[in-house]
Amino acid sequence: MYKLKAAEWRPEHFKFEVADRVATITLNRPERKNPLTFESYAELRDTFIKLQYAEDVRAVVITGAGGNFCSGGDVHDIIGPLTKMDMNGLLTFTRMTGNLVKEMRNCPQPIISAVDGICAGAGAIISMASDLRYATPEAKTAFLFVRVGLAGCDMGACSILPRIIGQGRASELLYTGRSMSAEEGRAWGYYNDLVPAEKVLAKAQEMALSLANGPAFAHSMTKKCLHQEWNQTIEQALETEAEAQAICMQTQDFTRAYNAFVNKQVPKFEGD
Repeated sequence: MYKLKAAEWRPEHFKFEVADRVATITLNRPERKNPLTFESYAELRDTFIKLQYAEDVRAVVITGAGGNFCSGGDVHDIIGPLTKMDMNGLLTFTRMTGNLVKEMRNCPQPIISAVDGICAGAGAIISMASDLRYATPEAKTAFLFVRVGLAGCDMGACSILPRIIGQGRASELLYTGRSMSAEEGRAWGYYNDLVPAEKVLAKAQEMALSLANGPAFAHSMTKKCLHQEWNQTIEQALETEAEAQAICMQTQDFTRAYNAFVNKQVPKFEGD
């Protein structure tokens, strides 16, 4: 099987570190509140494609430098050029940004966002496409596409956001483009918890490490089923989960957990 060592990667457009089988991606343009460019969009997409084959990563954390998460697409590097593109160019761009979300959902490792400050536009989408989200009380999350004359249906927002916070709340945010406060995000189930700014990254990494030390294959199955069952009937979902669980029961991790239980020990999962 084709495997990669993520610890050896050196992305050009964001900071990337691997420790204890947890990869941390840091959007790193703090002077502009960490906006995305054409290049960083593509490199993020490609990173999540490669993570499917990374043997040294079992969980992923995404954060931003300098007290903000991500302000979305760079006004000068992206928005300006988009106003001059023809339809073919525009579709190439919007499909590419959508592919970032697709690869985040296809990525077998759980993805955790650590959000502080501004989390807007594509930044809000990245947090939305993550599996878990922790934020600071100062976090402001805005799906602000309508404020620049665009539809709220961007990068899967109309599909994913209602499933997280409900149709009515998602509709309000997507129609108005207003910021969702951190307290609203926690109350609505968008954020799993609110954590002081100096601790939010550590909280996300702590959870990531806990997941990384768990049964990696089983976690990947959970993520796959959470995503796949959105469009299934309950009968189809039950069959999907029956197959997934039967496959997991063939893993060595399942046997290890049983043997550890019998011997009154804590299981050590190896991901196989």
